[in-house]
Amino acid sequence: MLENLLMGFQVVLQWSNLLALLAGTLMGYFVGAVPGLTPTVGIALLIPFTFGMDPVASIVMLVGLYMAAEYGGGITAILVNAPGTPAAAATAFDGYPLAKQGKAGKALGISIISSGIGAFVSSILLILFAVPLANFALQFGPPEYFALAVFGLSVVAGLSAESWLKGLLAVAMGLLVTTIGLDPITGITRYTFINDLMEGVPFVPALIGLFAVSEVLMLFEETKTGQLIIEKAAGALPTLNEIKSCASTIARGIGIGYIIGMIPGAGATIASFVSYNEAKRASKNPEKFGTGVIQGIAASESANNSAVAGVLVPLLTLGIPGSASAAVLIGALTIHGLQPGPLLFTKHPEVPYSVFACLLIAAPIMLSIGLGGAKLFAKVTLIPKSVLASVVLCICFLGAYSFGNSMFPVWVAFISGIIGYVLRKFGFPTAPVVLALVLGYMAESNFRRALLMGEGSYTIFFARPLSLVILILAVLSFGSPFVRNWLMRRAGQNVRAKQNA
Repeated sequence: MLENLLMGFQVVLQWSNLLALLAGTLMGYFVGAVPGLTPTVGIALLIPFTFGMDPVASIVMLVGLYMAAEYGGGITAILVNAPGTPAAAATAFDGYPLAKQGKAGKALGISIISSGIGAFVSSILLILFAVPLANFALQFGPPEYFALAVFGLSVVAGLSAESWLKGLLAVAMGLLVTTIGLDPITGITRYTFINDLMEGVPFVPALIGLFAVSEVLMLFEETKTGQLIIEKAAGALPTLNEIKSCASTIARGIGIGYIIGMIPGAGATIASFVSYNEAKRASKNPEKFGTGVIQGIAASESANNSAVAGVLVPLLTLGIPGSASAAVLIGALTIHGLQPGPLLFTKHPEVPYSVFACLLIAAPIMLSIGLGGAKLFAKVTLIPKSVLASVVLCICFLGAYSFGNSMFPVWVAFISGIIGYVLRKFGFPTAPVVLALVLGYMAESNFRRALLMGEGSYTIFFARPLSLVILILAVLSFGSPFVRNWLMRRAGQNVRAKQNA
């Protein structure tokens, strides 16, 4: 394997391939930062321009774009609360509050450092454990996927610090929205009073509305009342001690992102939410998450970038797309006459090993560009709030329009923005709604498929060891915040009792 990896480095370090990698990385930053232009869209738009290129150069460029786009989504999530990619939604929880405190440079710095480390370490894991982990991922059936969805939804207690009841209601609303469209089993239409809803409510425009448009409405309201929302200071980059304080969080995020990314259908979005919740659960001060904690940014960014390498495991070794972006990458390989799977390693070893080398080289390139441009990106916070709100609103609607090249996604973003604004005014968190939109279809479809497998018996979820373990983890994940709060109250009562005595 070492000989093939050295061959991959020799191929990638050719000036044409290196130039393709750099171009893909720069385009990835742009694609990720613009709400609506997801990595999937970016790869699809770039494929026609790779037809006349060498297969290795084209794949290297697309993979570089994929990796950089996952980080790029965090730029606008931090600066204007508009996640450029779905996986960056969790980054906004603490990144945007830091930017409002005049510490955008610190937020962007820890974001790119966590992303770069996550991408590099997960690339090494991809090289070492690709084939065994791909075989493990094949053990997942409908019961395991349903259990995984439940595990993802279990983080709602951690995302709803003010009121877990409001968090559950927000999840319920999101799950109801995912029932719109075609029934995943019977194909019967549900709540589709217009044809545009046949495929359900599009996720990306809804995400743009819930986070970005609702934030713009809040900005307009604050502009009207004369309140200040952003300090006019970009701030310094994170210190070495601050980076060290995130080491365990980044390590945990890499493991979570790589494993979840490896499971087909899970992907970076679920990984970032789970990693954020686990970081909050492990923290000594979980109540500070959501107010501008750098560990929250590190958890999300390390997970969603390490998920990229995880997604490539089933793609390269088994020919199975682990995400929408991976499906488009498979199309790109096929166009160049390459069939992903075990035979790719024997017939065309230069391709997978060039991808491995590309990931290892792209991570430091991405890190250098990110750190070099962090203070420049942070200058966005110096724009007057009224101008910033107007520009962000235009970008949001442009991104929503580009998602479907029609006005329907724009209306979805607008209506979702109003809903998000109302929710925030009444103290309901928007993060659980997004979580439910991500996991709703996965939970429903696999729940019903599992029941078909078990001939209507619910015991199928507990009879399979992997499914049972994941469900137990889900219960522990959901219950841990309540146990922690109870223990803290007990400790507080004991301290007061001793003081009174």
